[in-house]
Amino acid sequence: MPRFPRAFAERNRVVLALAGLLVMGVAFLAAMNMSGLPIIGDGKVYQAVFTEAGGLRPGNEVRVAGVRVGEVTEVRLDGNQVVVSFQAKGVDLHDETTAAIKVKTMLGQKFVALDPLGTGSLDGPIPLARTTTPYDVNAAVSDMASTFGEIDTVKLEASFDALADAFEDTPESVQRMVAGLTDLSRTISSRDTELDRLLTATDGVTGTLASRNTELAALINDGSDLLGELQKRRKAVHALFVGSSELGEQLRGLVEDNEESLAPALRKLDRVSAILNDNQKNIDQALAKLGPYYRMLGSALGNGRWVDAYLCGLFDQNNEPVLENDVVRNCYPGGAS
Repeated sequence: MPRFPRAFAERNRVVLALAGLLVMGVAFLAAMNMSGLPIIGDGKVYQAVFTEAGGLRPGNEVRVAGVRVGEVTEVRLDGNQVVVSFQAKGVDLHDETTAAIKVKTMLGQKFVALDPLGTGSLDGPIPLARTTTPYDVNAAVSDMASTFGEIDTVKLEASFDALADAFEDTPESVQRMVAGLTDLSRTISSRDTELDRLLTATDGVTGTLASRNTELAALINDGSDLLGELQKRRKAVHALFVGSSELGEQLRGLVEDNEESLAPALRKLDRVSAILNDNQKNIDQALAKLGPYYRMLGSALGNGRWVDAYLCGLFDQNNEPVLENDVVRNCYPGGAS
């Protein structure tokens, strides 16, 4: 009899559950390591050993012949060396591949430049012998100061004088050149003390820059962040400028359209201002007298929805009403009772 596939409900549920868990686990691991998968990933992970990081950071580009092929994934310290891990996709690195940390931008951003030399496949990290780091400016200036400091200016002057004597019978153009060199050597010799102070000061500046390396790096990074934020806000800043320009155009049009009516109004406003300015003393006196008046008016109206008033002399002394709290009558406030 032909065998038909069993229905899904008739299959072993334990086996199905284990198979489902296995598939989910494989999918989870693939998702977590997607960048390292072939074809769909970011490329194979390689390592290179450098004497120093040189400002390299995770996320910096990896290039081959100027073309980006990947990015740096990790920069870690291994003893007195730095191990850089990076991904490279679409390129085969051979057994003599070299790596160099180079400067990408004026702000100090770096990238790794690869040169896939050799014929065999690359096994293991790129060794220290085949890696280079960007030359340190502080070290360069310090070396220059040390080199110039070791020059014997007296011997240098004697050497140029000897050359001048040797070329004495040469053509005039050569004599002028040698005479210029002689003058240069004498100038250097006469400025020996100043040059020594200059080189000493330069050495001090390089030392200060080296001690402030962290602050300078932070300053450069902050400047880079600021430029990046301005780049992100470029549309908003552009819209602000456009809106300001349009507002100026609208105000200009408003003034032009109402120039005939605005001019008389402004002239009248000037006259009103002049009148107020001329009568400033009278206005001050009126305001000073207005205060007591409103204070008395507030006292008369402040007890309720009626007006408190006192009529002096309405009754004679025999028929006058008795006031509460033995209030003394006084028809002459401020004077005799």
